[in-house]
Amino acid sequence: MKVAFLGTGDIGVPALRALAGCGACRVVAAVTQPDRPAGRSMKLRGSAVKTAALELGLPVLQPERVRTAEAQAGLAALEADLFVVAAYGQILPRAVLDMPRLGCINLHASLLPRHRGASPVHAAILAGDNVSGVTVMWVDEGLDTGDILLARPCPVDASDTAGSLHDRIAGLAAEAVLESVGLIADGRAPRIPQDASLATYAPKISKAEGKIDWYQSAAEIERRIRGLHPWPGTFTRLPDGRLLKLHRAILRPDSPGRGEPGCAREENGAIIVATGDGEIALLDVQIEGGKRMDAAGFLRGHPLPPPCRLG
Repeated sequence: MKVAFLGTGDIGVPALRALAGCGACRVVAAVTQPDRPAGRSMKLRGSAVKTAALELGLPVLQPERVRTAEAQAGLAALEADLFVVAAYGQILPRAVLDMPRLGCINLHASLLPRHRGASPVHAAILAGDNVSGVTVMWVDEGLDTGDILLARPCPVDASDTAGSLHDRIAGLAAEAVLESVGLIADGRAPRIPQDASLATYAPKISKAEGKIDWYQSAAEIERRIRGLHPWPGTFTRLPDGRLLKLHRAILRPDSPGRGEPGCAREENGAIIVATGDGEIALLDVQIEGGKRMDAAGFLRGHPLPPPCRLG
């Protein structure tokens, strides 16, 4: 079976590697987004999928838009039996979906129809879900609306960040794609319609969403700190206006809170902040222009002036 892999984000890299090592199929190319400026130097950088594909010795295609005639001619020339998509970043038109003989499948980082859209890993933590997972679906022209081939759950731990959950789901996706390819090759792959009435959506995350609203509940704030870590990250402002990034925090369920939301104080090497319904303890922080450090280290160099209100 000849497979073309369409992906950009690093969540698809384990699946690409698994397919490249699978004896039942041959990856004829990796299709990914063009190189983009990245980092402080804003130098052009290839996607994680491109980097992995080159390491594996695979051909790489980087069309700017898959809707152009030129891009579609390049995809058709691959003569792939199956397209496997994982965080590619473009909606595939019907002309592309109809190219492979066996169809087109997508690896989505949630248990569909929950958390359709661009940010399912973040959404699972922000929503307080106890379980997430990966769904392999047959791609249609909608937004993650295609029939389900298979789904595999992944528990969400109370300490999970978007980064840690992302990595576990990526590994699970690699297992799921091999199982899916086997089912397709044997002609046993199901097509299970999604229940649209259960659908929720996970839109693209912006940096602005990292701003902490101290009037939210302590649980919501703690989930936001984990759910937006490591990207785009969460932040607040010190009384002098400097930005303070928040990397790690824990709930203080037995503390009723002191003062208005955002009021902060030092306590046992932590920064204790009042929220809309109690308190939260900030354990790892980073002042703008500085390095990440534990709260005790930060407080030694930046003691909080009483009274102190963040945000």
